[in-house]
Amino acid sequence: MEKKTPLYDCHVAAHGKIVPFAGYLLPVQYETGVIAEHMAVRQKAGLFDVSHMGELIICGRDALKNLQMLLTNDFKGMADGQARYSPMCCENGGIVDDLIVYRIEEEAYLIVVNASNKDKDYDWMKEHMGGEAKILDISERVAQIALQGPRSHDILCRIAGKEDIPEKYYYGKFHADIQGTDCLISRTGYTGEDGYEIYLGADRAEEMWNLLLESGREEGLIPCGLGCRDTLRLEAAMPLYGHEMDENITPLEAGLPFAVKMKKDDFIGKNAILEKGEPSRKRVGLKVTGRGIIREQAEIFAGDRSIGFSTSGTHCPYLGYPAAMAMLEMPYTQPGTAVKALVRGRMIDAEVVALPFYKRAK
Repeated sequence: MEKKTPLYDCHVAAHGKIVPFAGYLLPVQYETGVIAEHMAVRQKAGLFDVSHMGELIICGRDALKNLQMLLTNDFKGMADGQARYSPMCCENGGIVDDLIVYRIEEEAYLIVVNASNKDKDYDWMKEHMGGEAKILDISERVAQIALQGPRSHDILCRIAGKEDIPEKYYYGKFHADIQGTDCLISRTGYTGEDGYEIYLGADRAEEMWNLLLESGREEGLIPCGLGCRDTLRLEAAMPLYGHEMDENITPLEAGLPFAVKMKKDDFIGKNAILEKGEPSRKRVGLKVTGRGIIREQAEIFAGDRSIGFSTSGTHCPYLGYPAAMAMLEMPYTQPGTAVKALVRGRMIDAEVVALPFYKRAK
């Protein structure tokens, strides 16, 4: 049976179309529709309930040592409040999950994991930890709200002090105050836009949701659902677990070399990645040049040769054309390469393009 986030009643009251997702009941869209919500985030601002995400804490004298072994990125030298993205690999070099780590203080780190993988990730970490460190699952006590879009900063400034709003991307302020509510304000997101993710006690979530919507009304802020969250992340070419990465895809194949520090002493999966050598395939962008939409798991061809498969695809509302991401053999990954996708027995023309499809103006 699916769970309800602390904001479930808010979604119902706003006539959100509720669907099961990652074990929760969440709005896929509101009456405004996916395209309007997508464009609001690109041009003004949108508000998302992401309370289904998992939150774990690793703490203790060996907390950092364990992170270094569990994850592919390097977490040395982080400042308090700094965030860092990383895949987490299994022994074969495939990806268990991707996640974000925040340094709370010297011996304590907050880890934010994908909702559908939370229990799997917790068990994996617990099984592979050692020394003086422990892992805690605080997900049920935490709500998460994402305020995304070019007007996010102006909206947040109306209800929070300048000292509580992080200036740099991938930094957060722990124990920030938003009109009496203690929270973490993080300059992060999953839309390709500037924005913030606010972590707070589940019991204060509804009050915060309504406060943000009221504060952002004049700026055009509207609630947004899962539908546009997916179209936004695809335009920004942000990978999604179960699509662009899984336990059979390495971080290098997924196009994440920036988060894989091979010069570290060791991490789970490092030897397997080394043994595989240079990737024989990698994630690319496809722009549809024919008629149709390429969804996930479409076979991709160059001439008569099968060269890979699509991982995600949709019509991109802001860009105005269909696009997809795909895992292709290396010789066919150069931008401009003409390919075809087999969709329901019909070939759709496309070409390889550089990622991301969309990048916001600084």
